[in-house]
Amino acid sequence: MTNMPRPTIRLLPKTDARPFRHGVPWVYDNQLVMDRRTRALAPGSLAVLEDANRSPICLVAVNPNSKIVARVLDDDPGADVDGAWVSRRLERALTLRTRLYDTPFYRLVHAEADGFPGVVIDRFGDTAVVQPNAAWADTRIELIAEALRSVIGITTVIKSASGRARALEGLDDQGGILTGTVDGPVPVEMNGATYIADLLGGQKTGLFYDQRPNHAFAAALSKGEEVLDLFSHVGGFGLAALAAGATRALAVDGSQAALDLAEQGARATGVADRFATRKGDAFAVMEALAEETTRFGVVICDPPAFAPSKQALDAGLRAYEKLARQAAGLVTKGGYLVLCSCSHAADLARFRAASLRGIGRAGRQAQILQTGFAGPDHPQHAFLAESAYLKAIFLRLDG
Repeated sequence: MTNMPRPTIRLLPKTDARPFRHGVPWVYDNQLVMDRRTRALAPGSLAVLEDANRSPICLVAVNPNSKIVARVLDDDPGADVDGAWVSRRLERALTLRTRLYDTPFYRLVHAEADGFPGVVIDRFGDTAVVQPNAAWADTRIELIAEALRSVIGITTVIKSASGRARALEGLDDQGGILTGTVDGPVPVEMNGATYIADLLGGQKTGLFYDQRPNHAFAAALSKGEEVLDLFSHVGGFGLAALAAGATRALAVDGSQAALDLAEQGARATGVADRFATRKGDAFAVMEALAEETTRFGVVICDPPAFAPSKQALDAGLRAYEKLARQAAGLVTKGGYLVLCSCSHAADLARFRAASLRGIGRAGRQAQILQTGFAGPDHPQHAFLAESAYLKAIFLRLDG
């Protein structure tokens, strides 16, 4: 328990306090009394959230510059957010991951779902890449880094400071190595393939662990087939497919740097003779492939978020529909189509409906074989729909 009095922030009389007592982790600006005192709180400071009657609810981290003004840290309003607090939560997160995986390559901390609001930590052996996407964590990054060293045995800690989430919090984009050294890209083995992760210059943390189970299911469909991997990044679906026995894979991405890493991964996996890359906009490449009458037994689409917010939802759904229509035209009769979305604003029902409209407009009929989600190292918060962001629909196409 802390001996220092904490500032308080208070819910508006119209705001029901029960959800926050039951586990809802975010408090928005339109749910709070945003008086001068609250607005003056420094981003990242701690406060006690009170209901309209001034009864304490929980301990929160505050950022008046964000629409999410308060993030719940602890149901004990007097909790100390110190090294011991961080270490306990890391130990809990580590216990789950070591039960799930035999090797230390996984998402170690998945933000609110692991009790670290706004914080993502991916582990690459003895190296951890931390995305402190909330002000409380950004101001305590050294505390987190020290706990990673003492609890996990991490020797190199990298701060990744790019991305939309930090901008929404009013945070800078200054990242880099906090401790240790990085000699170059790191090889990561998953699903029989070797991926090459650029932890300093790659997208997000350098690799997308969340698709691991979906890579595996797509790979099982790909044996003996030619595969088209659109928005491939460092070869996620394509390399797994080749490792499982696909005859050929074409990886398409707009980033030459990502494709170069994919080619390194193909060589490390021993499948370079069956792997090809093509740089360009995925929609334009699909048009070109259609004109070339090139068809594939398996086509996978794993685009960036087309609907990153509610405001972008309608345009995003149109983009998912267009993607499904164009991709469906490249699938052989009886072949397979995999459509993914990482847009939390587009829930599964809307994403599936848009995808099926696109497939129908391509003149194809579909069986839905499987719906996939993020791997178990990306647990979902029970009261935060945003944590269930990833969807993957596996379909067999006729017609």
